Amino acid sequence: MRQLWPAGPDPAPSAGESHAGLSHADLIGRYERADRSAPWLRVNFVASADGAVTVEGHSEGLSSPADKRVFGLLRMLCDVLLAGAGTVREEGYRALRLDPERRRWRREAGLPEVPVLAVVSSRLALDPASPVFAEAPVRPLVITHEGSPADARRRLAEVADVLIAGDAEVDLAAARAALTERGLTQALCEGGPQLLGSLLAADQVDELCLTVAPLLAGSGAGRIVAGPGSPVRRLDLTQVLEADGNLLLRYARP
Repeated sequence: MRQLWPAGPDPAPSAGESHAGLSHADLIGRYERADRSAPWLRVNFVASADGAVTVEGHSEGLSSPADKRVFGLLRMLCDVLLAGAGTVREEGYRALRLDPERRRWRREAGLPEVPVLAVVSSRLALDPASPVFAEAPVRPLVITHEGSPADARRRLAEVADVLIAGDAEVDLAAARAALTERGLTQALCEGGPQLLGSLLAADQVDELCLTVAPLLAGSGAGRIVAGPGSPVRRLDLTQVLEADGNLLLRYARP
């Protein structure tokens, strides 16, 4: 993996190597935020060169070793990982865990070993016995609204903390404020498109990390965003990395 923009010095090669890519420490320096006390919501997606968010219904077909590397790094850096209930079901989410190296980094940074998983759901069509809840090393959160099914809330409350935000639909601004009150200031959203659309409509997105895969997926797949309309908002391109034809882009609010 190499940095295309902004231009900077190339990483020093290891003994016996003629060149070097970005190390784990290099990548941390390119994605870590200096002030973790300031609330920040980062979203991370992968798309094909022609804009598809899935191949045969799943994002896995678009991913690559470089994308997976940044995917794991962003999980390591966050306090709370947001995912829509549909994505949790369709992508087969399991309990949120980190490898020993990433857990060690978090301990040394004064963070809990594992970030909190927060599942956003309006209908609460979630199975409390699924691994994402039953095998979680840290008690997850379920973010919903007052009008969601009360019996489902009671069942899920046995395996997760249920956070009520909004009356008839999830109020994502209120949800973020509640997360901040819990000390979960650095939020990462992994999707899906409906959740991203709702976050954009609520003007809650601070940063977009987008991997563009060198693939043409053709017609049929959706975009990385779906759901309610929202005003056009400008982002500044802050970083471009490249690996095996994959572009790893980082955009942020001006």
